[in-house]
Formats: sequence, structure tokens, C-alpha cells
Amino acid sequence: MIVRLRSLVTQWTAVVPVIAIVLLALTWGRDLPGVLVGLVTLVLAGAVLAAVHHAEVVAHRVGEPFGSLVLAVAVTIIEVALIVTLMADGGDKSATLARDTVFAAVMITCNGIFGLSLLVASLRHGLAVFNAEGTGAALATVATLATLSLVLPTFTTSKPGPEFSTAQLTFAALSSLVLYGMFVATQTVRHRDYFLPITRQGEVIDADDHADSPATRTALTSLSFLGLALVGVVGLAKGVSPTIESGVDAAGMPHAVVGVIIALLVLLPETIAALRSARRDRVQTSLNLALGSAMASIGLTIPAVAVASIWLSGPLVLGLGSTHMVLLALTVVVSSLTVVPGRATPLQGGVHLVLFAAYLELAITP
Repeated sequence: MIVRLRSLVTQWTAVVPVIAIVLLALTWGRDLPGVLVGLVTLVLAGAVLAAVHHAEVVAHRVGEPFGSLVLAVAVTIIEVALIVTLMADGGDKSATLARDTVFAAVMITCNGIFGLSLLVASLRHGLAVFNAEGTGAALATVATLATLSLVLPTFTTSKPGPEFSTAQLTFAALSSLVLYGMFVATQTVRHRDYFLPITRQGEVIDADDHADSPATRTALTSLSFLGLALVGVVGLAKGVSPTIESGVDAAGMPHAVVGVIIALLVLLPETIAALRSARRDRVQTSLNLALGSAMASIGLTIPAVAVASIWLSGPLVLGLGSTHMVLLALTVVVSSLTVVPGRATPLQGGVHLVLFAAYLELAITP
């Protein structure tokens, strides 16, 4: 009976990504009626759950921190492709699209996912324990990337407005790639043990003890379905965005709220995977997902839009406003204080969630 149920679950997680891709092909670029929006939303939710399942299979096969890296990079690459596609459509709103999406990803990951993971782990196990060396290195990289790409354009004078000149944008893009590449090398090769979960005694956990490692063929199959599921998630999220936009406009909220909602949908697989790891007392895996996603979002998006700006017309606004800069600075300071001890109580998780709530509130009522 257990084997049969497991087989049904496996079949379900294989069928839903295919359905998502088919539905995406049938609805791409079309106005969706209300009933079809409901269907797309259901398939979108199923694709998110399927993506989490297949990401966990791949992560279990390759081990940490490779598993969290696979999910973070896969989601970000598809997200970057979506951003460039939307920018190619033109319009005044595309000028700030990259900035708004990247900043939303940073706030969602560094406060939302970060805070939820710490809160769940500390409430369930009494204390959330993680490796301060690896998490601190990841946080420092995120802070540097965010400052170079999102804060400096507000203060540069070579070009009017919160924009980079061509030389400055080239430097920011190359710096983002170099820093992200150095971090991946540190995380996966030279200091891999800094990014592995640890016990309450500080010992590194280098093996997953809850199940046997899946076969290579199974992992490759899950990797394929993970790609399909993520394409479906991002594509269907774009498909329902006009409906979301209409609802936001009807409610009298700023257009930037649409980007926040889409970012929340796109990052949902990482959120669920991080919470599952936190419940299993693998907080380091959760933080790898959160900070790795923020880093990949900046480190891959900025170079991509820099290249795309060669043939795209219109300005590329990257500089944050004063309110968002304050939130970013407070996030960096609070995150640093959270990371230094290597352990956290529910209070630290709550502080990050309050910061995330403040970001959402200011997005709705700036």
C-alpha cells in the first residue's frame, strides 16, 4: 500500500509540470477569462509543489550545498529570462522593472524566507542553529551586490537620474558575475563545510539521514521535471499578471505591487523548500536557499539587463529611492546581528518578518 501511494505521488509530480507547460503554450499572450484564471492558478500551485518535490530529490542526490544552489540558480535563470522578455515589450513601466524585481527578491529572501525559516526552526526545536561563517560570507556578498547595483546609481552623476552610464553599468555587471562566481566556488569547492547544516554541538552534518540517496537516473529525471515545473511557474505567473494588475488598479494600489506579487509567486518553491528544511532542523540549508536566491537574482539579472540594454530602447533605472534604501540598510544591519552568534531565537525571526511586513506595507501605501 505504501509503495502504491508513493508511486501515485511520483506520477502526480511528473504529470503536473507537463500540464503546466501545455497550459502555458495554450494561454501565452492571451487575455484569460475568470474561469481560466482560476484553472491556471490551480495548475500554478501544483507546479510549485512539484518543483519543490523534484528539487528535494536532486538536492538529496547531489547533497548540500549543491542542492540549494540548483534550485536557486534554476529559478533565477528563468526569472531573468522573463524580465528581459517583459523589458523587450517596451513601455514606460519597463524602465524600472529590473530594479523593482531584484529589490523585491532581496526583501522576500533576506527578510521573508530568512525570518520564516528562523521562526519555524526556533519554535520547533527551541533554537535555530546555523554556520555563522558561511552565512556571514553569503550575507556580505548580497550586501555588496545590492549596494553596487541598486544604491550607487542613485548617487552617480555621469548620467541624469538614478541610472548608470555605459561604463558604470559594464563595471556593475562584471563585478556581479565575478562576485557570484567567487561565492559559488567558495560554497561548493574550497569551503563547502561552511555551508553545511550543523548540530547543536557545532558538528557538521555531511549526510542526509532520513532516506537513501536516489539513483542517478532518478535524480536526472527529477532535474528535467524541475526545469519544466519552474518554466511553468514563471510563465503561468506572467499569464495571470494582467488579472493581478487589474485587481491592484481596482484597489487603488501602486503598480509596483504587481511586481511584488509576481516575485512572491516565483519564489514560492524556494520558500516551501526552506520551510521544510527548517522543520527538519537543517537551518543552514534554509539560509543557503534564501541568501543564494538573493545573490543569484542580483548576480545574474544585472549582467543580463546590461547586455539586453544594448538593443533595448529606453532608460534603465536601477537606483533605489530613499525609502527602499533605508529598508535595505536596516535589513543588512539586522541580518548581520542575526548571523554573528550562529544561533537565533523566535525574536530574530520575528524581527525579519516585521521588516518584510514593512516592505509590503510601503509597497501598498508608499
